[in-house]
Amino acid sequence: MGKPTGFMEFDRELPRSKPPEERIKSYQEFYQDFGENKTRHQAARCMDCGVPFCHDGCPLGNNIPDFNDAVYEGDWEHAIEILLETNNFPEFTGRICPAPCEGSCVLGINKPAVSIEHIEKTIAEKAFELGYIQANPPLSRTGKKVAVIGSGPAGLAAAAQLNAAGHQVTVYERAAHPGGLLRYGIPDFKLEKWIIERRIELMEQEGIRFVCGTNIGEDIPVSQLRKENDAIVLCIGSTIPRDLPIPGRELEGIHFAMDFLTLQNQKVSGEWQEAYGEIQAGGKHVVVIGGGDTGADCVGTSNRHQANSVTQLELLGKPPLDRSENNPWPLWPMILRTSSSHEEGCDRQWSILTKEFVGDEHGRVKALKTVGIQWRSNQKGFEEIPGTEQEIPCELALLAIGFLHPQKAGLLAELGVDLDNRGNIHTEDYQTSQEKIFAAGDARRGQSLVVWAISEGREAAKAADSWLMGETSLLPGKNESYYRITG
Repeated sequence: MGKPTGFMEFDRELPRSKPPEERIKSYQEFYQDFGENKTRHQAARCMDCGVPFCHDGCPLGNNIPDFNDAVYEGDWEHAIEILLETNNFPEFTGRICPAPCEGSCVLGINKPAVSIEHIEKTIAEKAFELGYIQANPPLSRTGKKVAVIGSGPAGLAAAAQLNAAGHQVTVYERAAHPGGLLRYGIPDFKLEKWIIERRIELMEQEGIRFVCGTNIGEDIPVSQLRKENDAIVLCIGSTIPRDLPIPGRELEGIHFAMDFLTLQNQKVSGEWQEAYGEIQAGGKHVVVIGGGDTGADCVGTSNRHQANSVTQLELLGKPPLDRSENNPWPLWPMILRTSSSHEEGCDRQWSILTKEFVGDEHGRVKALKTVGIQWRSNQKGFEEIPGTEQEIPCELALLAIGFLHPQKAGLLAELGVDLDNRGNIHTEDYQTSQEKIFAAGDARRGQSLVVWAISEGREAAKAADSWLMGETSLLPGKNESYYRITG
């Protein structure tokens, strides 16, 4: 390593954020400048640990110690070269990944982990700034045509890999613009959309065709798609949300989180039209049901709407501040996490069961009845705690309690692919029950992280390429032909 004693000399440090009262006035990223030398010091904290468990913690298998070493040496060209071997989109993961690699960092046993996510983002942005990333169309084409359905992170990764292998790739997206969850689900204060546009432009220059505003099965018959393509990769996401069937659910003012976030993203981008409708949190008492990242995004967006109050409820118990005995390193640490959205203002409550929505005389929600619960020691069930009933003011309720499975009606039904017992697409080595049809991402594995979606897209592309050609140059977790790195 370039600095064997770096982990003893430098403390973990990250870019500072603008004050909450300032950043909620904007939907832009709010991190302040962080000098290049500071990032090199953070990279120097990476230990010569012998067995880098961060490799296993990262779903993409990123070669983290090597790119940290390159950053410490100031060799940004080599750093991006290493990073792009395993990760097609480090500019995305460097912003929105929860960094499971950091949970497996050896330094994290008794010190704060290396700030891998920040280093990854910095490598990507320095590479764009210095011109090290350029579009690189394949030198030859195979003559095979592949349709990728869905342009979220899994679909983009599959398309990028299959195009690099020389196939002619067309990505179909039913929304107006490509990006899927990246564009419509994640707020701009976490991922500004020009970052997606920059990537899409590169992919188009490399020969990938994007057809948006097109619903397969309606705008294009499934039979036509089968006939015109040698392979199809389904990356349609897990889009059917989990509902909350309690009394009062029919009241006005109760919405799924993704509907709220999608409309807001469309507004920020200028895509929104009056016909889409509107969900406004401004001046209202907002209750977000669900304690995950999507719920936190609803909190941050509601704060930017200038909600009167924001409450976030979680059914599970409050996580500990530190690892418990049954959650040792290098497992993902199940600890309390406070996001930037929570810092902006939110009343967080744990072990809360929602019982009933209460409406006013106009049929609009005005309150939510809840009760505290006590989880049994085996975490298999809970009991209500007498005397903990409460009625929370609620004029807008946002359901952020996860997704069940992909949409079955339409495309999947017409294709006739088998589903697993959870309603996801069943595959063997990413191939569905139907010949030449593959699947990846949340539609296959269930709701998961963006970094897992990218990994899935890469692996499905490898499987499809092998099926098409009898062999594949797309090695697991590595594709050296995807970019030309220029000096």
